[in-house]
Amino acid sequence: MVFSQEKNQTPHIRMGIEGEIWQSAVTALCLLAVDPRLGGVALRAPPGEARTRWLALLAQSGLVVRKMPAGIGDAALLGGLDLAATLAAGRPMRSIGLLESAAGGVIVAAMAERMDAGTAGRMAAALDSGGLGLVALDEGVAPDEQAPAALLDRLAFHVDFAEVSHRDTDGSGLECGEIAAARARLGGITAGDDMLEALCGTAAALGIDSVRAPLLALRAARAAAARGGRAEVSLEDAALAARLVLAPRATILPSPPPPQPPDGEPPPEPPAPNDASPEPRPADGPQAQEDAPAPESHKLPDQACEIILAAAQAAIPAGLLARLRQQDFRGKAKSQGRQGAVQKGGQRGRPVGVRAAAPGPGLRLSVIETLRAAAPWQRVRAATSVMAPPGRLHLRREDFRVTRLQARARTTTIFLVDASGSAALARLAEAKGAVELLLADCYQRRDQVAVVAFRGCGAQVLLPPTRSLVRAKRSLAGLPGGGGTPLAAAIDAGFMLAEAARRGGCTPTLVLLTDGRANVTRAGTGGRAVAQAEAAAAARKVRAAGMAALVLDTSSRPGPEARGLAACLGALYIPLPFVNATSIRAATLQR
Repeated sequence: MVFSQEKNQTPHIRMGIEGEIWQSAVTALCLLAVDPRLGGVALRAPPGEARTRWLALLAQSGLVVRKMPAGIGDAALLGGLDLAATLAAGRPMRSIGLLESAAGGVIVAAMAERMDAGTAGRMAAALDSGGLGLVALDEGVAPDEQAPAALLDRLAFHVDFAEVSHRDTDGSGLECGEIAAARARLGGITAGDDMLEALCGTAAALGIDSVRAPLLALRAARAAAARGGRAEVSLEDAALAARLVLAPRATILPSPPPPQPPDGEPPPEPPAPNDASPEPRPADGPQAQEDAPAPESHKLPDQACEIILAAAQAAIPAGLLARLRQQDFRGKAKSQGRQGAVQKGGQRGRPVGVRAAAPGPGLRLSVIETLRAAAPWQRVRAATSVMAPPGRLHLRREDFRVTRLQARARTTTIFLVDASGSAALARLAEAKGAVELLLADCYQRRDQVAVVAFRGCGAQVLLPPTRSLVRAKRSLAGLPGGGGTPLAAAIDAGFMLAEAARRGGCTPTLVLLTDGRANVTRAGTGGRAVAQAEAAAAARKVRAAGMAALVLDTSSRPGPEARGLAACLGALYIPLPFVNATSIRAATLQR
């Protein structure tokens, strides 16, 4: 059951979950049009008729609407110095950014779930100033794909159109005259402290830890009162605001009220204090009047607080709490270093040419090429231009050229050395020689090398990614051999090192020196079949991540185990019955 408030009418009931969502979205749009300081709407909706219809209603609201494309730059968002106009006019000329052009209106941000942290921070600062509103269009499919939390906390309304179709949308429009009249009445709407206290209590009961949520709910209640022509926020306005603002933010269900005693039975007496001495009587006078509790007539009745909480609880979307728990679990698993995977390029490296583009952050202006592009047009532009004085160079935006930079990505070669079995000492000796040979090349290419040895019950990182030859020799010296082959644990350890190297901007490559005969599981127990299955699963995980790999079969007689492991990794397979450091180095450089 969802309440929808119309002008000069009491709340009425609209049946149908999809229809309720649509009516709530239209009501939220009306309240945003009355008070743009509500922040805006986070609209989670795939492209479709429902979203198109809602955006059409937004265009009819009387607000200035500007569209913000995905991946917008700082120059287009904030404005700044217009270099072309400055050179043409001979004085500083600034360009107007999107935030300035949309002042007092609403910005519609496409693909908000992919908005980077920098743009989200600038939008959050603009929302805090109260000069505009934001409609964040979220097209994410997975539960953990959503708009940045800094924006969601500042947007009053969260609407999900996943289950809404065009059949659920009605043909009603927005009355711009009513919205303008409500906006004029908004400044005179009052709300008591008891109403804010009730909204704060409702937010606490729903597990909402943000202070902005009850404040936005109070602002929405004032907008609802202005829309209904009331001078003071009523209980119905507060219940509507709790449904629209607080319910989508709920993280827990409210606890049930305590059981009431049967009729005729007196309430239980409070426990006696530990101190047996009688309490002193309050003295008469001004101090006693200050300490006296406020009259009950100035407090919102408990029944009214329960009505507001019940209205918010009834509007909690089905399955919201389950999705929140799933999203929280995924967020904890992926929060470590997720932002580090985004690498900004083009700012460092050697020049490899130019391209037509305006200079900006990370783009270096090529003065010579810019002048060369503008030179053939100077006589024509001087005859037709009326802005620049005679004798001045005429440059336009299409003349600008920026330098293209190319920087070779560093590589990190991770050796996974099988230290088990009777031939472990020979393999380790050759692996040490290969690492030393590769480190000699790393001094020139500034690449890194890491070594993981696995034997017995697990894998051990002997050498973290480094370019130090002395450290490599010290880490590899004195490693014992023998024991089982925990191949899955070794691949997991190499995968973790490769992920860390990738987040640091390097290109990882896994090199496995093994015969592929796994016989120790991740738990450290024996079992060849289980160990082989775990190793194959770990290898497929590396392949799914798109990491380069190389399998060097070090067995005296190459068998199908190492070849099957290479197939799971999507790696190059090289049998090396007579392994030596030079052949390992050559195969690695070839890869």
